[in-house]
Amino acid sequence: MRPVDEHVAHAVSLMAPVDLDEVALAEAFGRVLARTVTARYDSPRFDNSAMDGYAVRAAEVTVGTRMRVAADIPAGSGEPPALHSGTCARIMTGAPVPHGADAVIPVEHTDAATAEVTFYQSAVTGAHIRRAGEDARAGDAVVAAGQLLGAWQLSAAASAGHATVAVRRRPVVAVLATGDELVDPGMEPGPGQIVDSNSTLLSMLVTAVGGVPVVLPRCPDRPGAVAAALAGVDADLIVTAGGASVGAYDPVKADLAGHGVEFFAVAMQPGKPQGLGTVNGIPIACLPGNPVSVAVTFHVVVGPMLRALLGAVEPKVLAAPAAEGWKCPAGRAQFVPAVVESDGSVRPATGGGSRSHLVASLAAGRVLAVVPAEVEQVYAGDTVGIMTSILENMG
Repeated sequence: MRPVDEHVAHAVSLMAPVDLDEVALAEAFGRVLARTVTARYDSPRFDNSAMDGYAVRAAEVTVGTRMRVAADIPAGSGEPPALHSGTCARIMTGAPVPHGADAVIPVEHTDAATAEVTFYQSAVTGAHIRRAGEDARAGDAVVAAGQLLGAWQLSAAASAGHATVAVRRRPVVAVLATGDELVDPGMEPGPGQIVDSNSTLLSMLVTAVGGVPVVLPRCPDRPGAVAAALAGVDADLIVTAGGASVGAYDPVKADLAGHGVEFFAVAMQPGKPQGLGTVNGIPIACLPGNPVSVAVTFHVVVGPMLRALLGAVEPKVLAAPAAEGWKCPAGRAQFVPAVVESDGSVRPATGGGSRSHLVASLAAGRVLAVVPAEVEQVYAGDTVGIMTSILENMG
């Protein structure tokens, strides 16, 4: 069997980054940043108050000091007058600290007067002052290329002085589910039929990573049907679900093996039968048909392919303790839809482990617990790898 790391490296090698777009911040949510955003100016741009209160010379204020209020400094008021010895200035949060002041005393530690104020605490040099450039200096990297742009990242780009950012074009991903047994969601399945959940699953996962899914009409289990369905497809990547194993009616393998696509037994559970290659010059990933297998192989194999197209940073595999024990397949890395407990430990989302037909576990699971191929039994308290669900990162 082919090791998972080798298979993923092969998959990623098929991809080349898509071109760039320069878009307004409002259009960049969920896109992947193509060029690092740097600060156009210092942030903050000037020393400013972190509190509503009084700007003072720290050495002049102790408990009970009474002092004339020489100026009023609201936010956005421009350059304030210098602060002279023996006086203070009423100042609002975000307003520039006047020259000569070296501390701010919050209004709640005073009698809040506007003409002559009494202080109820001593001043400490530097207290409640945000210094110019303490967040970022002009030219500093603020948002690194390869990041998925969410609200926090776009806010940082705006604060750094940018109205637009360079992002990767959203790659187009053609999705093809196969199988005579499949019917549309909402239909009543007949004898031997099941609902096609894979088209929905793949479409949503492609969208979550940053691609544009194009769902092709489902393919029957007939020789030549897959090749015909893919003829003329214009996409950056093709992903198929089903028909990639060794069955007598596996149309994906029958049509594509030896025609630009290789099929492998990958050392993972679920997701053992897979194919990789190109069709009409377009990279293709051929996944198994069971929905849990589709979900897992997308996260493990197709996700990295799409992130390679987008130039996106690959998320790290984290670690967590197992809340309970479970068995693992000999010689195969295991990826188990799992639930995160309140103490940070994880347990399988269902009692059935990672078997590929357990579709309900996808709804309950929030992460994939990752167990190396050499481990045949996880015990409670053992450390396992954690892959965060792609859909958990959409916000």
